Amino acid sequence: MNPPLIKTKWVLGDKKPLITLMIKGMNEPIEIDDEEYHNPMPPHANLTDQQLADVLTFVRNNFGNKASAVSPGEVKNVRATIK
Repeated sequence: MNPPLIKTKWVLGDKKPLITLMIKGMNEPIEIDDEEYHNPMPPHANLTDQQLADVLTFVRNNFGNKASAVSPGEVKNVRATIK
């Protein structure tokens, strides 16, 4: 039903698309490992930069993932570019 969080480019790759996804949400289909997912994800723009960084760092370092942390500063920088 929902896209996997385990070892995908969305989770382990460039942080900016992941941060943007959390802030803006997503309503279009997404393809991961040749499988398409259609469930919308609501925006979480109401969370603070620290809260978003904490959630994303958790996802990037659990479920078998090992990736660098997301800082509140990175979230703030991405948030400033979103219209």
